[in-house]
Amino acid sequence: MRALFPLALLLLAGCTNMTRLAEVGRPPQMTPSSDPTREPGYRPMSMPMPAAQLAPSEANTLWRNGSRAFFKDQRAAQVGDILTVLVSTSDSANLKNNTTASRTNTGGMGLTNMFGLESMLPHLLPGSTASSLVNSSGTNANTGAGEIKRNETVTLRLAGVVTQVLANGNLVIAARQEVRVNSELREIAVSGVIRPHDIASDNTVAHDRMAEARVSYGGRGQLTDMQSAKWGQQVLDQIQPF
Repeated sequence: MRALFPLALLLLAGCTNMTRLAEVGRPPQMTPSSDPTREPGYRPMSMPMPAAQLAPSEANTLWRNGSRAFFKDQRAAQVGDILTVLVSTSDSANLKNNTTASRTNTGGMGLTNMFGLESMLPHLLPGSTASSLVNSSGTNANTGAGEIKRNETVTLRLAGVVTQVLANGNLVIAARQEVRVNSELREIAVSGVIRPHDIASDNTVAHDRMAEARVSYGGRGQLTDMQSAKWGQQVLDQIQPF
C-alpha cells in the first residue's frame, strides 16, 4: 500500500503535467471555438418558473410589445443570438477581529460522615482523608487575532451567446474569450441568467443584472507557472497535519 501512494500522486497530476510538457518550447494552445452546450461540464439550467401566460394581442397597431425599435428589436432574444456582457466590479473589504478569553476553575469534594464508612477510607486509600476526597483546578486561556484586507477591480467587455430560453422568457447566456500574448494565455468566461428587459438598446447587459452570475478571469502559461507552487508542494500543503 505504501508503494502505491507515490504512484497515486503521480497519476493525480499526470494529465495536467502532460499538457504542460506538451507545450514546452511553444506558447499555450488556444481552445477551438465551439458550441458551449456541448462542453463536458455543461448542463441546462432549471429555475423556478411562473405559470405560462399568453401575450395579449392588440388589433390595429404596428407596435410590438417589448420592442424598443419601431420596425425590429435588435436585442438578443433567441438561442444563438449574440450580445455584449459588461463586467465592471470594484470590491474592497477590511475585516479585523480580536478575541481574548480566559477561564479558571477550582473544585473540591469531601465526605465527612457516611454511616461510619468514612473510617474505612484510610485502609482502602492509604494517605487519604474523608474531608478531601477530590480536589481539582484548571486554567484555560485563549487569544486570537485575524485581519483580512482585500481590494479587487475587474473591468471586462466581451461578447456572449444565448444558449437557452427559459419558460418565463429569461435568457441563459455564456461568454468566453481567450487572449494570448507571447507565451501567456488569458481565459475569460462569464455565464448567468438575464431578463430580456435588462438588455440595453445597444444590445449590452451589465453583470449586476445577471442572476447566478459566474465570472472567471485566469490563464495559463510560463508566467503563471512561475507564480504557482509545484504540484508536489500543493499536495504536501493539503495532507501535512502541521
